[in-house]
Amino acid sequence: MAKHQFQTEIGQLLKLMTHSLYSNKEIFIRELVSNSSDALDKFNYLSLTDEKFKNDNWSGKIFIKLDEADGTLTIGDNGVGMNEADLMDHLGTIAKSGTKAFMENLTGDAKKDSNLIGQFGVGFYSVFMVAEQVDVISKKAGEEQAYMFSTDGSGEYEVKPVTKEEHGTIVYIKLKDEEKEFLSKWKTQEVVKKYSNHIAYPIMLNYSEDETTGEGDDAVTKSVNKSEQINAATALWTLSKSELKAEDYNEFYKTISHGDAEPLTYLHNKVEGSQEFTTLFYIPKTAPMDMYRADYTPGVKLYVKRVFITDDDKELLPPYLRFIKGVIDSEDLPLNVSRELLQENRILANIKQNSVKKILGAIKKLEGEDAETFTAQYNKVIKEGIYTDQMNKEILLDIVKYKSSIEEGLVSFEDYISRGDSEKKEIYYITGEDENVLRNSPLLEAYKKANIEVLIMDDKEVDSIVSPMIGIYKEWSLKDITTVDAPDSKTEEEKEEISKEFKSLTDKIKEVLGEEVKEVKTSTRLTSSPSCVLKDSSDPMAGMAEMFAQMGQEMPEIPLILEINPEHEMIKKLDGLSDESLFADISWILLDSAKLSEGLEPKDKGAFAQRVASLATKAI
Repeated sequence: MAKHQFQTEIGQLLKLMTHSLYSNKEIFIRELVSNSSDALDKFNYLSLTDEKFKNDNWSGKIFIKLDEADGTLTIGDNGVGMNEADLMDHLGTIAKSGTKAFMENLTGDAKKDSNLIGQFGVGFYSVFMVAEQVDVISKKAGEEQAYMFSTDGSGEYEVKPVTKEEHGTIVYIKLKDEEKEFLSKWKTQEVVKKYSNHIAYPIMLNYSEDETTGEGDDAVTKSVNKSEQINAATALWTLSKSELKAEDYNEFYKTISHGDAEPLTYLHNKVEGSQEFTTLFYIPKTAPMDMYRADYTPGVKLYVKRVFITDDDKELLPPYLRFIKGVIDSEDLPLNVSRELLQENRILANIKQNSVKKILGAIKKLEGEDAETFTAQYNKVIKEGIYTDQMNKEILLDIVKYKSSIEEGLVSFEDYISRGDSEKKEIYYITGEDENVLRNSPLLEAYKKANIEVLIMDDKEVDSIVSPMIGIYKEWSLKDITTVDAPDSKTEEEKEEISKEFKSLTDKIKEVLGEEVKEVKTSTRLTSSPSCVLKDSSDPMAGMAEMFAQMGQEMPEIPLILEINPEHEMIKKLDGLSDESLFADISWILLDSAKLSEGLEPKDKGAFAQRVASLATKAI
């Protein structure tokens, strides 16, 4: 019997488990029962759709056996089972690329970390909080050979062939001496009712109990084996809302989310008529760890007439709602619907459309602290939705929020227009990577002076693509302040006069800078800064940049316009400067410092540093 080493990350995880990092040890029962339920779901589907597995006598069940004499707790099922390769893949490794992220996110905080166990598909290992030895015996449906996976959690495991009659899995847990409380009937019942009451299959508790017959000297006490069902075994979403309490919904959520946290909110909906379906969706308080990974795990399970179909189809909801957890149960889809048919199925398309509207409606209704929590966790993916979901764009625009140049915290478009200029109907914004850089941008000076609010959009990778395509919100036009004229009190004639007065200076600066700028002109948008740079919105490359960003390619360089502040002391002195070398240095510093103010880098950082040092030396 060959010994195998656990994957490095599993070894680390086992070390944490065996050293009792987690205070909520009872979750191991929840995780193993949940795994059994998934295995039963998978075989149930096979038994109804695959001739090879059809069995009219099969009835899914989970059993828990308590053996005080032996110090073992056993959890088993007659589900789909595992073969040798499955045991090694599922128990010897964490079979997903989020493994490293999982280990990096372990904090040492028992409550936070216990929530991660199930999120990363490693719920089985929670058993090592209480076990000194674990044996998993499993036989895969349709195969003859059964196998046993054994480990004491020390870093190695063994897999060997064994004999087992029925397909399914049995987990034998030899409990540590200090964890024998889990052999109590009452403790096990309490844990199952708390976490697994609405598992759709009966959970049978097998235990021994002393019974006394007769009286006095004739009394005889003997141990009697008993079995009783300890869960409701009714899929929670099939019950009417009037039968359920908030705590029922919350406990069911803990089962499907593999955590201890309650959801931010939930929505339970039953539709009857030409199509019949039930949905139960949850919004987690904390975003899934893999939300921004390409291989994220979908959180919604699809059932047809209470028969589990799939839990890994990313088409059940739009990608931007990938944080939603829950269930869709259709009465109209065929049981043997394939993945390809799911993507094209009109029934599912209608369910998806209805579900999205319900979810977005529930999000829009969030208030106070709940609304703040949602925005903090999911604002960025809502922006994705604005770009990808044109049908629901309006309600998404009602939900999304941004930082503001005049308000603390985050504001909505509705907040903005409530205090904006109702005649001009313009929403101003600036995009970039660094909030501090944006707030101190010279481009904001004229807006601050005119007391005009500007939205600070610092999710550049998203905002730079999404914001330009929003266009209009309730008749208000979105304006990027880097491409539009700034507010000022000067007339066109006055601006023309200033431009003529400094034309020789702007021409000379342009001559020094050459192709580095498309144009140099005087500015009326600046109050305290000597210069600023703007994108030339009329240049065809500006439109191309957005297209390149959408394709994930490097954006072409957009020609910049340098604006100088004619009222700044530096510009006034520069206008009469005869030292050509000094003039050139200052011209370049005007450009490079303006770039830095917008979060851009000087083309030649070394030359910029030398010019600054040279000017500082002369000033000293």
